[in-house]
Amino acid sequence: MDTDTGTRRPPETVRVSVPSSTVSETGSRGRSRPGRALAFAAACTVALTGCAIPAEPGSIASSARAARGANPDGTDPQDGVGATTARTENGAAGESGPAARRPARDVALGNAPLASGTHAVTAGTLTAGSPHAATTPSWRTQTRREIGNMSTRRLAQQLVVPNFGSVEAGSRGVAAGYGGVIVMRSSLAPGTKAAASAKAANKRYAAAMRASGRSWPAFISIDQEGGPVTRIDAPLTEFPAAMALGAATDPGLATQVGRASGAELTGLGFTVVMAPVADVTMPADRTIAVRSPSSDPARVSRVSQAYVAGYRRAGIVPVVKHFPGHGGVTADTHHSTAVLTSSRAALEKRDLRPFRDLVNAGAPAVMTSHVIATAFDRRRPASQSRPVTTDLLRRDMGFSGLVVTDSLGMNAASAGLARGEETVRAFEAGADVALMPPDPQAAVSAVEKAVRTGRLSRARLEQSAMRMVVALRTRGGTVRPAAPGANQVVARRVAAASITQVAGTCGSRLVGRAVAVSGGTPTDRDRFTRAARARGLRIGGTGATRVVLLGGGAYQVGTGKQSGAATGSGDVLVALDAPYGLTRGRAKARLATYGRTPVTFDGLLDVLTGRTTARGKLPVTVGHWRIGSGCG
Repeated sequence: MDTDTGTRRPPETVRVSVPSSTVSETGSRGRSRPGRALAFAAACTVALTGCAIPAEPGSIASSARAARGANPDGTDPQDGVGATTARTENGAAGESGPAARRPARDVALGNAPLASGTHAVTAGTLTAGSPHAATTPSWRTQTRREIGNMSTRRLAQQLVVPNFGSVEAGSRGVAAGYGGVIVMRSSLAPGTKAAASAKAANKRYAAAMRASGRSWPAFISIDQEGGPVTRIDAPLTEFPAAMALGAATDPGLATQVGRASGAELTGLGFTVVMAPVADVTMPADRTIAVRSPSSDPARVSRVSQAYVAGYRRAGIVPVVKHFPGHGGVTADTHHSTAVLTSSRAALEKRDLRPFRDLVNAGAPAVMTSHVIATAFDRRRPASQSRPVTTDLLRRDMGFSGLVVTDSLGMNAASAGLARGEETVRAFEAGADVALMPPDPQAAVSAVEKAVRTGRLSRARLEQSAMRMVVALRTRGGTVRPAAPGANQVVARRVAAASITQVAGTCGSRLVGRAVAVSGGTPTDRDRFTRAARARGLRIGGTGATRVVLLGGGAYQVGTGKQSGAATGSGDVLVALDAPYGLTRGRAKARLATYGRTPVTFDGLLDVLTGRTTARGKLPVTVGHWRIGSGCG
């Protein structure tokens, strides 16, 4: 394409024969070879012709299923249907079945649809939410024409997603050309009005997108992991942190949670969720902690894949985070530089394993962190590192979906740099979406200048815009949007399956007829008290069982102090966040809930009163209690 005139040559069709040895039985691909990288780069030099994104060596493997838990025929084990129907943005539908999953051996790259998952969708696997139905030749042609006709400034705006601070500013920004917004709690009405406020705001953002003349949806995103990172709570169904799913004995629960939470978010008009967390945590980790499913990479992988499957069924784009892993560092990138010093071999066994599995399982989007992984790049954070974003994630892992940076306003990303430089570096590294730069206008101007001076190519930015549009227009979905709070039954299942007891007699009554609660936050104590009274317990008085609620492990922008003290002494210790505080004190009964929602306290009181046995198992090592300890 001629970036000065906006004219475009007709798309070229390049036929490439792929030897069967390069594609495995399941359509997965091994590590790319340099010779094949050059061949494919040459074949795909024409921007946005429908080639694999990016021009990736060997990424002819079929797009994998949304999660490993799917049936062999690609259907949802819980839906009981014979074929999975993918709902696209304009209502089109496609089916996945055995015939659709034959690995491609001879592919007309110029006619191949662009992938919204890990590998290019050619003649290979199609999944729920697959781009195949929506990426018809006419659809692709229209989108490429729109992107090609954008000025360089508008193109740069499309790839920037700011935190505008208010609904009014966000609406103006999207109408002016920005790709979307990230919705923060501070821009919404307080209390239980937040959900209705978000729905009204999201309608305005969608209308602003249409008014801007773009034919695709706005990137309307939110951090809604569950647990401590929950931007909108009641009346939405409140779910505990991901560690609860790591503790649950039912692997299908994470899919149910993703589907339930995603359906309530789409009901409010969100198109993207910044979740799930795929980081592998450790005891010294104070930033991720309970936000991670486990310190066991295999368990993190299983839970994260299941989450993604649920979100995809709800029709929302999940962004797995924080690549290449944030659970192995002790610093918080909001405030300072965090350095991951593990060797490449150690990272492959631990931090990278969940992400590699997610890529192979079809995750549509990945968030890059601001952690410096010295095994790949000793100077720049992952979000601004080409060795991490392009060489590792794209080329080695074969990821061809959407790459979103973590907030570029964090100190680890922007400290010491001129305004806008952090965004240019992110695009140089291979990112597609610049999230929350500290100065969005400066970011756009810097990108515009970088294209003008040759530091960035316009074709490279058009490629990112196409990935962004494909992800948004092919969100799929097999369940309808849900009303706020419609999934309390799922939340109760999670509580019942995840609460973990590591001390005290399993299945027995652990409290007397009266309880005295301390620790936690005022809201925690209030919720505990309500649940206790509902089960006939007295509060306080002589002889009351002393129950201490432990906090301190919940992420609150660099500190867990707001979640209550991490230590305490009583008859019963209950860790509401990360469970490491259970090693202290002389309590006879010790439990972990990994959350503090109302239904979590209901489940806790059922265990304390002997109504049910705690079924969860520790997903992390706590003192002498190893992973897997518990009554379940």
